[in-house]
This record gives sequence, structure tokens and C-alpha cells, in this order.
Amino acid sequence: QVHVVESGGGLVQAGGSLTLSCAASGRFYRINRMGWYRQAPGQQRDLVATITDGGSTNYADSVKGRFTISRDNAKNTVNLQMKNLKPEDTAVYYCNGFIMTTVGSGDFWGQGTQVTVSS
Repeated sequence: QVHVVESGGGLVQAGGSLTLSCAASGRFYRINRMGWYRQAPGQQRDLVATITDGGSTNYADSVKGRFTISRDNAKNTVNLQMKNLKPEDTAVYYCNGFIMTTVGSGDFWGQGTQVTVSS
């Protein structure tokens, strides 16, 4: 069984910063890609940033230069450092990992953490 758990959301004023953290645990032998996605009310879930186990990163255009994704392969964790936050960054942020287990591979999701940016 695999668990993905996020932490670090909250309320922040525009221009402020937050760091989200995510940890994967359970029975698996490799995490390929880890990433963050977000979903605002009434909107689809969109990619924010991803990082491979080799360190290659990918960012949505809307967050480039403001958000930084990083991971610790030894600890199976991924962080998202968010700076210069804007009200349009308000959403539920979900951690995702493409995880390989002995019975198969697939996407695993956390339960989500709310980020609210006030103007």
C-alpha cells in the first residue's frame, strides 16, 4: 500500500510565500516522477510543476520564476516553494507521484492541501 501526504498549505497575503511538502510512504521500490497539481473551484486540475528522479523539472508558465520544486530521493519527499503568491494561485494543491510497486506502477495522489492568497 502506498500513501502520499501533503502539508504546508494555508492563508497568505498576495506577495507572500509558502512552502508545500509531500511525503510518499509504503511498499514500493521507485518513484519516477513527482509533482504538484492544483484545482481551483469549478476548474480542472492543472499541472503546477513536476520533477523526475533525475532532477529534471517542468513548470506551468503561470508559475515560472515564482515557484521552485525540489525533491529528496532518499526520503521520498517533494517540496514546492512558492514566492510572490497571487490571488489566482488560490486552489487546492495535490501532490502526485508515479510510483512503481511490485504489483504494478501508476499515479498516486495525496488528499490535497488548501492554499488561499488574499489580495
